[in-house]
Amino acid sequence: MSYKIKALVASAVLVWSASGMAAEPIVIGVSGPFTGGSAPMGVSMRDGVKLAVSEINAKGGLLGRQIKLIERDDEAKNERGVQVAQELINKEKVVATVGFINTGVALASQRFYQEAKIPVLNNVATGSIVTKQFADQPENYIFRNAANDSIQSAMIVEEAVTKRKFTKLAILADSTNYGQLGREDLEKALDKKGLKAVAVEKYNIKDVDMTAQLLKAKQAGAEAVLTYGIGPELAQIANGMEKLSWKVPMIGSWTLSMANFIDNAGKNGDGTLMPQTFIQDPTTPKRKTFIDAYVKTYSPPGGRIPSPVSAAQGYDSIFLLAAAIKQAGTTDGPKVREALENMKENVDGVVTSYAKPFSKDDHEAIKIGVPVFGEVKAGRVILAK
Repeated sequence: MSYKIKALVASAVLVWSASGMAAEPIVIGVSGPFTGGSAPMGVSMRDGVKLAVSEINAKGGLLGRQIKLIERDDEAKNERGVQVAQELINKEKVVATVGFINTGVALASQRFYQEAKIPVLNNVATGSIVTKQFADQPENYIFRNAANDSIQSAMIVEEAVTKRKFTKLAILADSTNYGQLGREDLEKALDKKGLKAVAVEKYNIKDVDMTAQLLKAKQAGAEAVLTYGIGPELAQIANGMEKLSWKVPMIGSWTLSMANFIDNAGKNGDGTLMPQTFIQDPTTPKRKTFIDAYVKTYSPPGGRIPSPVSAAQGYDSIFLLAAAIKQAGTTDGPKVREALENMKENVDGVVTSYAKPFSKDDHEAIKIGVPVFGEVKAGRVILAK
């Protein structure tokens, strides 16, 4: 083989290798509960993420590469979440992960990403401690674009105490990390108002009878019930109040908007109030486009997104992450983290428009003033009046 031919062959190999490298996808993990009681949140989040990725890929991808999602069901179990995190990091070689629905799963799992210097964008888990777990370390790889429980608990107490003038409040919270950390935040918010709950009751996941807890709250003279839990058990609270013929408002965290609360509670859920970052209402062109795309792509029963908040925050999390990767010009973890903390361009999301959403000391994209109150009415969540 002549020198000229060898040179041509070598050149062709180099071009092929370069194009092959450029074609390698950017691998992003999606971790959440896609089965079980938390599934409406997990599936909605995942589907919102997939919509965002399909939009980005249709426009040429990111850094000239397509995005590839690796989905894993953590089953809302801490130990399974740990397994998923290790698999996504070590086997799938993800450059980032979005998701985490349950606060306990997030706290158990995200330490592996922190150690590997791989960014995590929590798009649903709301426990106030989630982004602070490694805040004392020089670099914090844990970010969030969901309304944390400090924001939500303050809103719930403001609604109950300042707006509705209630002074006797009961708290019912599930026994998970989410429920108990949320309960602590509610008690702190009440303390700032000079109040203490007249009853604080705990229940377990899959409990179907809340009579004992509700009777204690009723006998203590509670004027409203404040809740921290997820859909199926929250429905048991609403249904239990009906059985006791006890008519007081139910005001709780954003999870009261879950389809498996609304459907299982039926008419007993009407009037329930909760903070929401997103309501399935096409109030802006971008929201209408998102809602229409979700309904067209996934055909949810009755056209209702199972968990609109989860879907919208999942969607936005990908665009926030993509903007950081684009700004960094690489998928290198430390550089993406630095870009997230110093974002130069606004990201127009369906929840809000994100302008410098993060800083080195603040990894919370959703600030006070973004969430509004939603109200359950006739099987849907509407903007509360």
